[in-house]
Amino acid sequence: MLDDFIRTNRNEVIALTRSKVAERSAPRPTQEELTSGIPMFLDQLVERLRGESPSERNMGASATAHGKEMMRQGFSVAQVVQDYGDVCQAVTELAVTLDAPITTSEFRTLNRCVDIATAEAVTEYEHQRDRTISDEGTERLGILAHELRNQLNSAVMAFDIIKKGSVGVGGSVGAVLGRSLSGLRDTIDRTLAEVRLESGITKRERVRISDFIEEIEVIAAFEANTKGLGLTVTRGDDGAEVEIDRHILASAVGNLLQNAFKFSHPDGSVTVKTRATASRVLIDIEDECGGLPPGSIGGLFKPYEQRSVDRSGLGLGLAISLRGVEAHGGDIHVQDLPGKGCVFTVDLPRAISSKA
Repeated sequence: MLDDFIRTNRNEVIALTRSKVAERSAPRPTQEELTSGIPMFLDQLVERLRGESPSERNMGASATAHGKEMMRQGFSVAQVVQDYGDVCQAVTELAVTLDAPITTSEFRTLNRCVDIATAEAVTEYEHQRDRTISDEGTERLGILAHELRNQLNSAVMAFDIIKKGSVGVGGSVGAVLGRSLSGLRDTIDRTLAEVRLESGITKRERVRISDFIEEIEVIAAFEANTKGLGLTVTRGDDGAEVEIDRHILASAVGNLLQNAFKFSHPDGSVTVKTRATASRVLIDIEDECGGLPPGSIGGLFKPYEQRSVDRSGLGLGLAISLRGVEAHGGDIHVQDLPGKGCVFTVDLPRAISSKA
């Protein structure tokens, strides 16, 4: 009988299933993948085949737990389905190998139980994924709306004061209006870049890195001036070219520059250098923040991470910068200069020369 076969060969079925799962492509499964949902399913399957038959609702409950666990571990919905398919194959193959006498009716019951488990696991997986996406999206939208509202309120109040004629545009109130409008622009630019990254929309073109930096320098010089900081740009890139989506990379480099301006000491300076090797193009952005706290580099690119008493912004700038650079096949390196500042280096692949 099939129930006796599964109960007697339970460990062999699990071991064979594990070997099947291990043959799948990355991500590799963990031990926990088989120590909860699948063994529980096998136990309930035995009871059902013996006629003690836990309800389909109970069968679904174990599958639901498995779907939730798979979602927590980051597995795809296809792997949830494959997990249960591998169980069925393992039972069938082992029965054939051991020449176990299993009836057609028992095989039908086995397949029905697998169908129930698969359907429930996938349903729960999708439910958990949708809820996670919804929660994350709601939180992000709420924070974005809050930041936009604060910047807009500051701009409206500053404009209202200037409109009354009691202060000039060139005074401190005018500076508040300028900062608020700049903040709105930066927030919108950053959000647009994130949307493009999420959507996978990229329009790559070949550009000289010196020309790209020249465009960035115009905005950066204005930002540095409003904050009373110095800005130095030097080029040593020998005319190197990169293939980029201008908007995404401009947002990535712009976020790094904003970060440098934000944390540099008053009357400090930010330096931008471009350089190139035979295969890479590098953009160094050095600030004068005084250096990084010990052990802080690892958390710099985490979303919503903020490391200053200045809590303006969403704490998403560096995270989006990293994603934008990685979308171009590059990376961002950080070097701490204790007592002075730090250097963020955008490392990009150099475009192959058209003359080659």
